[in-house]
Amino acid sequence: MTSHWIETEHGGLHAMCWSPPGSAPRSPVVLLHDSLGCVGLWRDFPERLARATGRAVVAYDRLGYGRSDPYPGSLPHRFIDDEARHGFAALRHRLGLERFVLLGHSVGGAMATVAAGRHAEACEGLITVSAQAYVEERTLAGIREAERAFHEPGRMARLARHHGAKADWVLRSWVDTWHAEAFRHWCLDEALAEVRCPTLVIHGECDEYGSLGQPRRIASLTPGGEPTLLSDCGHVPHRECPERLIEVIRAFLAPPASG
Repeated sequence: MTSHWIETEHGGLHAMCWSPPGSAPRSPVVLLHDSLGCVGLWRDFPERLARATGRAVVAYDRLGYGRSDPYPGSLPHRFIDDEARHGFAALRHRLGLERFVLLGHSVGGAMATVAAGRHAEACEGLITVSAQAYVEERTLAGIREAERAFHEPGRMARLARHHGAKADWVLRSWVDTWHAEAFRHWCLDEALAEVRCPTLVIHGECDEYGSLGQPRRIASLTPGGEPTLLSDCGHVPHRECPERLIEVIRAFLAPPASG
């Protein structure tokens, strides 16, 4: 496991890389985290994924999250598109990623989709996990419920363990951006139409932040088959059913059988 610090125009980004021992060189998998996430909140998923797939796995904290520098101001409503143009592009340049696979969780799945289209010449595969393709009431209701839960004793302190003094900004950016009038009509359709690489769409059947209409929209507009639905699983498969999630991803990324 190696650590990287990536300087950008607006601040520094923290990244980590897990490389499986004794594996043949293959394009790495780059992870994009959710609205409250960071490298640390992937827990042991990156290491386990690296071992299962035989690929290096890279995860980074977006600006304003985890160990990266604070975001300079309020999160703009174009933040999903911006990540492909700025944060991910800086990571790719700094680490010299000529080819890669993108895996995004929740809003990170939307960011991965935009990046897959923008970097189409280099992206070998796109994996979305619990991603949103448009704003729906189920998502907004789930966010409101989560916001109320953060009033419980100790909840903000736990968030601060991962984001430090940025924790309040992280929470407010999630709640306020998704409920903003300017974000109400956001959808991912245009970005989905730009995806050219094989795509794997994964969604928990019990996802509290997105109906099954979300993965079906993503799958219908990208190269791939029907979405993979995980039974008895909610919004965070890498914590709720990591073995099943990793096996689905491993099979998707496995090289074709020879002969």
